[in-house]
Amino acid sequence: MAESISDVQHRIASTKNTRQITTAMQMVQTSKLNQIQKSAIGYQDYVSRVKAVVMHLAKSQLLNDASSNLQSDRTVKKTAYLVVTSDRGMVGSYNSNVIRDTNTFIKDRQAGNDDYVILAVGGTGADFYKKRGENVAYEYRGVSDIPTFNEVREIVKTVSNMYDNGEFDELFVCYNHFVNRLTSDFRGEKMLPVDQEALDSAKSEEVEEKQLSKSYDVEPSIEDVLQVVLPQYAESLIFGAILDAKTAEHAASSTAMKSASDNATDLISQLELKYNRARQAAITTEITEITGGQEALNQ
Repeated sequence: MAESISDVQHRIASTKNTRQITTAMQMVQTSKLNQIQKSAIGYQDYVSRVKAVVMHLAKSQLLNDASSNLQSDRTVKKTAYLVVTSDRGMVGSYNSNVIRDTNTFIKDRQAGNDDYVILAVGGTGADFYKKRGENVAYEYRGVSDIPTFNEVREIVKTVSNMYDNGEFDELFVCYNHFVNRLTSDFRGEKMLPVDQEALDSAKSEEVEEKQLSKSYDVEPSIEDVLQVVLPQYAESLIFGAILDAKTAEHAASSTAMKSASDNATDLISQLELKYNRARQAAITTEITEITGGQEALNQ
């Protein structure tokens, strides 16, 4: 059944209202993206310094000569994957990409379902893995749009305690790395234990190579220093990953809302064309009827 002119008018009005909402949401997400990018720029300087310190300690063999609760040479019996997703939708393919790439990452590393656990940051990932019967050992929902260091410290403390208690023997963080407003790349980085593999995976261009002495004078002791430095290192990496993931999330949401607004504009153009044609046809029919009636009266 063909749509009436009033039905087309209603669809045009409804689509325009939807476009207003998606345009407003795009503006909000763009604003959040700009804010979190400013936070990320300031944080990158801090995290690069922490990485540099730990890498220099590794080169000086201090990490091998001392022990810390974040270091371990224990046999890996169970691996944890901390998966960072969003708590809500309207982010395009952001969540599906993270989950798909994480599943591939896990499949390439694990032989069975009993030798790994999921640590979910974000409701989408938590719900996905729980519905499929995966072992979700920890979930955190409601990460702020602009995460703070103190907020993420709660996550790090819980994860570190689980590691210390032997609930898992190594930790990988899986998330989408923000490249630009249109592009993000999946990353699966080893965070715990702090060993050479983790240092190599965390090494980035931000870490400047400096010529430093490989011998250190340590006070009060190597162990006491590492008890301060290594937790800061783990906190900085996990916070950086969540901050990076949130940046990619806002970019994905902004792009999705722009796409929705553009699609709404295209649909409105099509509906307006359809409306004008229907109105023109109705006017033509009315003119024909009037002309026919006039001719009938003249006979």
